[in-house]
Amino acid sequence: MQASDLIIVLILLGCMATYIPVFMCLFFTASLGFLIFTDLPLLVLVQSLFRAMDNFALVVVLFFILCGNIMTAGSIVEKLIKVANVLVSWLPGGLGMAGVLACGLFGAISGSTVATVVALGGFMIPALLENGYPEKYSIGIMTTSPNLGVIIPPSIGMILYCMISNVSLEGLFLTGFVPGMLIMLGVCMYSYLVFRKKPDIVRLPPPSVAGALTVLKEGFWSLMLPVIIFGGIFSGAFTANEAAVVACVYAFVIELFVHKSMKFRQVKAITVNSAVTSATLLIIVAGATSFGRLLTLEGIPGRITETVLTAIQSPALFLLAMNLLLLGVGMFMDIISATMILGPVFLPMLDAFNIDWMHFGLIMTVNLAIGYCTPPMGVSLYITGSIANRDLIFVSKAVLPFLVIQVAVLLLMTYVPDVVLWLPRLMGYL
Repeated sequence: MQASDLIIVLILLGCMATYIPVFMCLFFTASLGFLIFTDLPLLVLVQSLFRAMDNFALVVVLFFILCGNIMTAGSIVEKLIKVANVLVSWLPGGLGMAGVLACGLFGAISGSTVATVVALGGFMIPALLENGYPEKYSIGIMTTSPNLGVIIPPSIGMILYCMISNVSLEGLFLTGFVPGMLIMLGVCMYSYLVFRKKPDIVRLPPPSVAGALTVLKEGFWSLMLPVIIFGGIFSGAFTANEAAVVACVYAFVIELFVHKSMKFRQVKAITVNSAVTSATLLIIVAGATSFGRLLTLEGIPGRITETVLTAIQSPALFLLAMNLLLLGVGMFMDIISATMILGPVFLPMLDAFNIDWMHFGLIMTVNLAIGYCTPPMGVSLYITGSIANRDLIFVSKAVLPFLVIQVAVLLLMTYVPDVVLWLPRLMGYL
């Protein structure tokens, strides 16, 4: 590593240590690096920034955020939870299982972990506690299960990874289904084993056929939303970008005219709130792009690649090192910043180890999703902590059993790539 590389890293870490917002840290480091270490004018940095923002792929982010906000403001979330309840809540640990399934269904529409925590955590944690479930279990399961929001497609992290790597977005989406299902299955099995011999935990009676059909009928329009998104994308009816727009229009129509749980006057507020959230995200993307431009001009990714190839020859050891590094990064950095900054650094190394870029995109996404639940900066920890009025230490201990399940799935898909790549291969994306 050259002295200039070390100085750039120290400037970035120093800014972050002073609680400067991440996007400002990235902008400041990139600008200072341009002035000190290159002969190029800052105008080049500005041009790079605007070229990065002029990307049609980013439109999909705005509309999936908008779709998630529509669901949260209306009754789609409530109906998804009812469907999940009728399917599994009568089993031992069934209410916890219902929370996991609801997170998977919501994540299949919103693409965001934070949105899933906010939408479902505030409802499910009190419900679990009222039915006698231990507080640690209730907080732990509803802190970690929303990670499905960025693992099961559509995923904002996957969208940004495709933007920097040019891999097929539809193909990468397909890789997320298997680990998402495995995590849900693992958590459901854990819940069953923990509560199968605890009669003090309230269990709902098995639903009657008529009752189940009534709930499914009420939730039909909500369940059709992910069907429309994925059916349209993988049938070729529309692209991922178009699917996000179709999903928003569909959600608005259902909430306004079918469920009638939303008023026209709310549409403007929901749209503006989604635009503000998207703008916040895009500012981070812009800062990360500027910093990435500096790294590229300085040739830092190439030097890191040479160093790694000198020290590591085994693909298995390389993947282990990447997992450990990404889990560590996830403790301090959000998935958007980490993907945009580290993606261009890691991608040049993959071909040397014969690692598929699509496979690595999923590995990166799952690692950084787990980071939402790891201290000291895990956002989900703070959200559920505020909901349950518990401190960071209590919540961090509560998530441990569920993180073990997610890490086990991560290791499985890392070292047995066919587990997740068979689906995109079957659909012709590999």
